[in-house]
Amino acid sequence: QVQLVESGGGLVQAGGSLILSCAASGTIKSITVMGWYRQAPGKQREKVAAISSRGSTNYLDSVKGRFTISRDNAKNTVYLQMNSLKPEDTAVYYCGADGYWGTEWGQGTQVTVSS
Repeated sequence: QVQLVESGGGLVQAGGSLILSCAASGTIKSITVMGWYRQAPGKQREKVAAISSRGSTNYLDSVKGRFTISRDNAKNTVYLQMNSLKPEDTAVYYCGADGYWGTEWGQGTQVTVSS
């Protein structure tokens, strides 16, 4: 299995930017897809962006053009660059890694966007 550690959350004004990082350790080579998810209070967790082991990406419609997911294989780290943040982006953001184990989750990092 893998272990995931997220960092980079915080408080930002609307229109600002943040970058989230997710460092993976363990059975790295068995990871098929890594993604960023978010969960706002009272709402279900939703997938924000994902990147496959081949580098293909997909995004939630509401973040297209504003968020970019990338990976640094040498550092076993996945990033989520978030630009033009909106108050509705406020949530706990989780990193997820898919493999034979299902989905492994990080501990989450809070992102708060003030209006």
